[in-house]
Amino acid sequence: MCCNGQFCQATFASLLTGYSSASNQDTHMPTKQSVATILERNSSSTIKDWISCVERNEELTVLAMKPKERARHLPPLLAELVCRLRLGHDTKATVSIAAREHGIRRCAQGYTVPMIVEESRILQVSIFTTLHDNLASVDCHNVMLDVATIADEVDSQLKQALIGFAEC
Repeated sequence: MCCNGQFCQATFASLLTGYSSASNQDTHMPTKQSVATILERNSSSTIKDWISCVERNEELTVLAMKPKERARHLPPLLAELVCRLRLGHDTKATVSIAAREHGIRRCAQGYTVPMIVEESRILQVSIFTTLHDNLASVDCHNVMLDVATIADEVDSQLKQALIGFAEC
């Protein structure tokens, strides 16, 4: 488990709340903010962007699924990413039960390994789009290290999803 249990539960709860609300994105943020804060604050728009990209992807839409079901794995994965970013750049990826369960669920839904990899690729693009859209708010001091941490965490989550997929 990343961070401490209470922090991650609070982060997860805020991501779920943000996803179900119309938008949790402020239009004007005068102070510079960490990448973690920006991703947490904009989780619903990141998820909406991911859904939009996935719904335009012919490889993924072969399997019909409601958007909420297709994206149900994203709030806990984004919460884990936010936790990891807050822990520091020398922190290694932790075991992600959510990612493993996602892989098992995708196997049961009829996904293939390339489809899971494609979803993960789209997640990284959506996360980086969120950062790009909020560049004026980003504290640029550690942004490159944060980008490396994002790539490492999303790749680790993908690996764990594929381990779950293989167990199915």
